[in-house]
Amino acid sequence: MAKSMEELMELIDKIPDTPAKPGEFILPELMAIAIAHEVHNDDVVFAGTGLPMVGIMTANFTNAPKATLIYESGICDGKTMHVPMSVCDQRAANMSSTLGGLVDTFGYYLQQGYVTLGFLGGAAIDKYGGVNVTSIGDYYNPSHRFTGSGGNSDIGTMAHRVAYIILQEKRRFLERNDYTTTPGWWCWDFKTNEWKPKKEVWKNTAYANNGPCGVVTNMGVYRFDAEGIIYLETCHPGVTVEQVKDNCGFDLNVSKLSGDTPCPTYRELFILREFVDPELIFLPAKTPYTPDIQAIVDKG
Repeated sequence: MAKSMEELMELIDKIPDTPAKPGEFILPELMAIAIAHEVHNDDVVFAGTGLPMVGIMTANFTNAPKATLIYESGICDGKTMHVPMSVCDQRAANMSSTLGGLVDTFGYYLQQGYVTLGFLGGAAIDKYGGVNVTSIGDYYNPSHRFTGSGGNSDIGTMAHRVAYIILQEKRRFLERNDYTTTPGWWCWDFKTNEWKPKKEVWKNTAYANNGPCGVVTNMGVYRFDAEGIIYLETCHPGVTVEQVKDNCGFDLNVSKLSGDTPCPTYRELFILREFVDPELIFLPAKTPYTPDIQAIVDKG
């Protein structure tokens, strides 16, 4: 018999907060929880559709219950129980503080500097954290045209920190993007016609120190060094450094590797599966609980 939301809420503290073992979770669950760990408890988070929404909602239940979530559709500080299908889904508005529009979220929150963390995706990313969601090949005669920036460029440059979720392939992890929709830690200086560190090009602006703080892929978690160049921090369980480098289009720095990405805890998985995405809108499948966890769920 299915349990009510109230009964499930009472189970959260009964589920062990100990790491699950590889095989007891699927890769998208690991990615969503890894991105959730990027959220600080005092963050104002601007999230895009998909796993970024799953990540911030998980964080609200776990490590960052006081973080404020806003969507570009105008919803601010919603207390959503199940992940919305998109940023315009009215389930996101449940118990929200305000309901506005694009002018509110971009004009009042983002451009005024209140957004401390952006959660975004991308089609490709370069070694400096620049993201492409526009086109592949020549801009005027592309081999593939994407849907375009949407709010990616605005959020990626105006949020204090940005975390990306991207599928990793050699064609997606590049030395330089064919087209830079959202600049990373290096950008084009139109005065000198050359690539320079963002802090130099945007010196004395409000956005000079804003940029990507991390990237979560299906293979690992990445950070950026003092020069704004990406490096591998952790590999996901079962993934080797050689596999990561084979799926990278440049000479990736792996010297700072600290080990495996921490496995999600049983409690985090319970929250993710029962509260955040029980309808499997973004997660592709639900892995069965281990017998001891299932016994706790059944007993109540």
